[in-house]
Amino acid sequence: MSRPLARLRVGFGRNHTLGSILASLASIHGTTTMYEEHGGNGPVSYRSAADQVERWAAAIHARIAPGDRVVLATTNGYAQFLLSLAVCRAGGIAVPVNPHMSEHEVDHVIADAAAALVLRSASELPDAPPQRWTAGASPGDVAALFYTSGTTGKPKGVELTHRGLLGSGPRSALVNLPLRHDEAVLALPVAHIMGFVALLGCACAGVPAYSFERFSPTAVLDAIERRRASMFVGVPAMYRLLIEAGAERRDLTCVRVWASGADVMPDDLARRFQQMGAIATLPGVGPVGDALFVEGYGMAELAGAVAVRVAPPVRIPLLERLLPGDALGQALPGYRLKIVDEDGNTARPGATGELWVKGPGVTVGYWGNEAASADALTGDGWLRTGDLAAKGPFGTIRFAGRAKDVIKHGGYSVYALEVEAALVAHPAVAEAAVLGLPDEMKGEVPVAVVRLVADAGPEVDPAVLMVWAAERLADYKCPRQIVIVDDLPRTGSAKVRKAELRALFVD
Repeated sequence: MSRPLARLRVGFGRNHTLGSILASLASIHGTTTMYEEHGGNGPVSYRSAADQVERWAAAIHARIAPGDRVVLATTNGYAQFLLSLAVCRAGGIAVPVNPHMSEHEVDHVIADAAAALVLRSASELPDAPPQRWTAGASPGDVAALFYTSGTTGKPKGVELTHRGLLGSGPRSALVNLPLRHDEAVLALPVAHIMGFVALLGCACAGVPAYSFERFSPTAVLDAIERRRASMFVGVPAMYRLLIEAGAERRDLTCVRVWASGADVMPDDLARRFQQMGAIATLPGVGPVGDALFVEGYGMAELAGAVAVRVAPPVRIPLLERLLPGDALGQALPGYRLKIVDEDGNTARPGATGELWVKGPGVTVGYWGNEAASADALTGDGWLRTGDLAAKGPFGTIRFAGRAKDVIKHGGYSVYALEVEAALVAHPAVAEAAVLGLPDEMKGEVPVAVVRLVADAGPEVDPAVLMVWAAERLADYKCPRQIVIVDDLPRTGSAKVRKAELRALFVD
């Protein structure tokens, strides 16, 4: 039977769960490669991965009851992803833990989730024979708890359903055709929602994943260039480090799609990577056009991306006006977005307010935390994202930063994202983090911490950057202090831990 006909027989529908999806994918793709790990023992097929999940699921099933939480405090890697599927296959709720968490944070997760089982390595599971059973989970049941990074307090367990996590993944398996070489290179934490859904999406689409346990810009560039990978998925901080590692001196024309999420991607940086890739490579002609750049907007509470902005391989002025660099893009099918003012009413066009989202991926709440759930969710199912946005022309929505990143300075609202963008525009600045410090007169004042590019000269100092900012920003938006550092503290998903930067501003 041809592979397209086999897909039709499998019957991908809305009844799949994380526990059943891999067996169905294995019936489609069989011995074709599902993934390979950097430094691992070689490619692993869909069939081998599905058999491994069945064996792990049999061992887990013997140790838990339906609905029990299983904390996966393993190293980052594809095994953690497969273990999550195995927990769901066994009828449990997977709780993957980011290895960047401290032991104190891991202990909090274990206690908060009331875990029935904690696995720190797949080797702790006996090699049980595969069994066939029905776990009894429904698409609307909670499949996993993803604990937030805890930048504003103790991590909370975000409850996500099978339906929310799978999204349109099963449908993508029906349309994938093996017409050309595809491979995605990823170095994301599996316990972060972006890393998890990226692996899940690749698996459903039949795109082999080449994954790294930890991000190394040089090793990632080597892998893309050597393997002629067609896609890279990362966060903006990774793209900046790839540039510093000499990405523009490599042959990356094999990349047809660059993808980013988890933070705002600077438009000029995305454009540089588009020009490094190519939309196609033609026999006798070579690389043609620029690559696509796909940027997703989402968060753990949304089970991944709910809006996507695609920069095409050619510059289209009209499209750039409709979807500027700070636009969230188009809402994915099934999702609704709206901007709400401080009174809970729909904000007027152009006014900045909080972004609310409604759709199948929205969390059902925070595990064991009714107060936090009530704060985040409305009675009719809207998620208050805590992100600031404004409605632009032609129905576009423009991102303005996190609500907690608004600095109230003398009655003015200073958006950290805007100040950061102005600082990063300086050719010597690689990254900038802006925050507000208490001030008796003004309430708060903006300050900044910056990381310079590797070849920045000694003449680039805080005073130079203060003048640069003053030429581009209103006085009340300009940082009152700038500190230059060698590196910035980060969460497991590479976001900057701004709370830790306050100690740099003693006076």
